[in-house]
Amino acid sequence: MDTFEGGPDATDLGLFGPRSVTWRVQLEPVLWVAGMRALLLQSLHPRVMRGTYQNSALFDPKKAWPRFQRTVGFVGTRTFGSRADVENAAARVRRMHAMLRGREPDGTSFALDDPENLLWVHNAEIDSYVDVARRAGVVDDEEADAYVAESVRAAELLGLDPPTVPASRAELAAYFARIRPELRLTDEARWGVGGLLTPQPSAPTGIAVALSSIAAVSFATLPRWARRMYGLPGLPTTDLGVTVALRALRTATTLLPDLPAPPEIDRARRLVREAGAAG
Repeated sequence: MDTFEGGPDATDLGLFGPRSVTWRVQLEPVLWVAGMRALLLQSLHPRVMRGTYQNSALFDPKKAWPRFQRTVGFVGTRTFGSRADVENAAARVRRMHAMLRGREPDGTSFALDDPENLLWVHNAEIDSYVDVARRAGVVDDEEADAYVAESVRAAELLGLDPPTVPASRAELAAYFARIRPELRLTDEARWGVGGLLTPQPSAPTGIAVALSSIAAVSFATLPRWARRMYGLPGLPTTDLGVTVALRALRTATTLLPDLPAPPEIDRARRLVREAGAAG
């Protein structure tokens, strides 16, 4: 675990710390695109999406925004919270998942916290973050591998066995090559993605429109094979165009003042800047 000379509020740096690649990546506003990409990619796993549809408030327009806020809050705590806060949040998620079950069309029951389901959700999330971060110019190839390796700590908290979790981009690519035959666009995925593209009535107007716009851009960041599953062009020119757009977006966001954020994120911003200044 990282340590840093930053005053009494920096004594507990949780899973990562200011010298980690994870903190630097997750503080970038352009990573909102990656968060949406993760949801789009996760939706292509039939069993995971079926279990989500049967158990999640994300499909209820009146509850989707609060549910989305809880997810964002958990990611923030997992990334920037103290060790105690991280462990408490992870324990709540584990308890909740342990109570939930899904049902296949033939009536077969399955646990939502099956390790293969958890591994898919984790890998789709981390692949999305690291892909957008690389293409936006936040990290280079070596730093991208470090980010994937650091993410194993978060996966372990949710109940995954560390040796089963990819610790490099090459291992991530091998995982997706193995699982791709199991993936497809189901009705549940269509309903879920349709909700992402529709402004949520329970969200503030400006945020609702912004999230829908981000979701639309995020489609273009998906791997070519995933775009084809959604019936979209899987052309190399799309990859090149969206990479240029991500770099431009990242450049633009660096010129803007920091957005209001919870105390732990404000602290992380300060400590990352101090760590950078200290070399």
